Amino acid sequence: MPSSDIIQLLPDSIANQIAAGEVVQRPASVVKELMENAIDAKATNVQVILREAGRTLIQVIDNGTGMSETDARMSFERHATSKIRQSEDLFRIRTMGFRGEALASIAAVAQVEMRTRQESDELGTLIRIDGSEIKTQEPVACPKGTNFSIRNLFFNVPARRNFLKSNSVEMRHVLDEFQRVALAHPEVGFTLHHNDTEVFNLQPVKLVRRIIDIYGKSYREQLAYCQEDTSYIKVRGYIGKPEFARKTRGEQFFFVNDRFIKHNYMHHAVISAFDGTIPEGSHPFYVLFIDIDPSHIDINIHPTKTEIKFDDERSVYAIIMAAVKKAVGVYNLSQSIDFEENINFLNPTTPTDPSPNLIPRTVMPDWAAQPRKSEGNASKSNLTNWSKLFEGLQNTDDRHRELAAFEMNAPSASRPVYQEQAKTVASKVNRMASEVVAAPEADALLFQLHNRYILSQVKDGIMLIDQKAAYERILYERYRKMLINRNGACQQLLFPKTIRLTHSDMQLVHETKKEIRSLGFEFDEFGTNELIIRGIPADLPEESEQDLFEELIEQLKQSYSDLKLNKPESLSRSLAKRFSVRYAVKLSHMEIHTLMNQLFSSSDPNRTPGGDPIIVLLTMDKLANIFRN
Repeated sequence: MPSSDIIQLLPDSIANQIAAGEVVQRPASVVKELMENAIDAKATNVQVILREAGRTLIQVIDNGTGMSETDARMSFERHATSKIRQSEDLFRIRTMGFRGEALASIAAVAQVEMRTRQESDELGTLIRIDGSEIKTQEPVACPKGTNFSIRNLFFNVPARRNFLKSNSVEMRHVLDEFQRVALAHPEVGFTLHHNDTEVFNLQPVKLVRRIIDIYGKSYREQLAYCQEDTSYIKVRGYIGKPEFARKTRGEQFFFVNDRFIKHNYMHHAVISAFDGTIPEGSHPFYVLFIDIDPSHIDINIHPTKTEIKFDDERSVYAIIMAAVKKAVGVYNLSQSIDFEENINFLNPTTPTDPSPNLIPRTVMPDWAAQPRKSEGNASKSNLTNWSKLFEGLQNTDDRHRELAAFEMNAPSASRPVYQEQAKTVASKVNRMASEVVAAPEADALLFQLHNRYILSQVKDGIMLIDQKAAYERILYERYRKMLINRNGACQQLLFPKTIRLTHSDMQLVHETKKEIRSLGFEFDEFGTNELIIRGIPADLPEESEQDLFEELIEQLKQSYSDLKLNKPESLSRSLAKRFSVRYAVKLSHMEIHTLMNQLFSSSDPNRTPGGDPIIVLLTMDKLANIFRN
């Protein structure tokens, strides 16, 4: 009689591959684990050597304590660790790796060679493993410390290997992990080589020098020391002065007991401390170390150990916020208040022109006045349908005369396309448009509300247009067309601007160079991680070239994380959403018409690329119901 038992233990090789799915996600994961192992082994010098962003080779060499022959073999077993003897030890962890999963997981999905020797031993140990199977273990002459060579990552898991991104993208992730470990341990020397090119050569230094060595000499003048000691936690590190806040993220670091962590709640504490000193949408630099008794935290809640829990998050939040605020005050970083400035708090609706240096008055050029060729039929349908809304509105002979003046004086590209579809409709609506242009006092038909909404009288009520959402649709179609056709117009700068990027941001520029140039940016590389901006898109808002480029980089980061869309689609959506914010400004009557013209020439005037509504119709019945209620 056959057995009814169906549960069985997994073979070690398969169990290790499952564990690898959590621990080893990409080459950067291997770099992180091996660098942290080197730190735990008390290494004072760590070398990282990569080929093809770690696809074919990840080599990490340290001068740490090394391992005995028995420990070298045991290190590749699952849950083999020197850090834990009893359950209470989990709450006293101050080292990096401790669960004994990293090496077993790496060996399950790669070809591994390890050479290690303790200082007291004459010979070291060589171990070779392919996909969890030990091929060689023998004595070998080697320097003190440990030398790991990880070749052909995911060679036996093709599906996982196929999910890896391009070398530039994978290298960005490696750089992120390398920099985090290097910042956490400035007392250790680190080098990084990629394809025989030296990327970093960091000598053992103090923290402030390590920051400058990684991010550049320009950081020397922007760093301010931050420190706060309490009986619960100690906070130390450096913050960036508000005037150096950037549009890109990625230079914000929390380390708890020298371990890099991500914690949105604590990040909010830092941002709150900068409140009122940095512009909205900017991100301050900070490298903050929190020293806390391990019994007050739980670091075993995520496979990568980058997320932790505090037993009293509110106290940690308050202390971090106070520490950063004190640094802002001590170093006189806050923007002073000018009590002589005439600020009208009692009448906030008084119209004022936005600063020409921040927000453009000319909202859109004439490039988008004509329908896209590929969507001509859709545009015509949109215009015809929408023009019906204006049927039945009354006009006077004066409006006919104003229309004639408007038609003679206005450029053809400025005439509202949505008003020119049918003769009977066009004559009525164009007469109304001429009233708005030629007679500003008659603004009841088409006007702007609080620099945010456009109101227009239609046949059976009011049409309400979200101005920002409308520009999001317009900009999306423009950017998408540019990226597909690679024909963005460039405006040459009279004085080229040199900007400095981080290593990972520079990798992103290499990866997306064609897309960036398609949008109208012209630039050359200049030195290590520096660019010379020679031209910017012809019709972007007038502001700092560095701010524009940094915002572009930030949107590239966000759009590349969305794997469901292709590059032109994802990037167009992201840029349109970001830059449409700049068009929440007061518009002239001609600019309102240009906006309407471009919106109704688009493929979908009703919705933003993300699906949010652009237009809302309030019928007479709906308006009547408002007053009845």
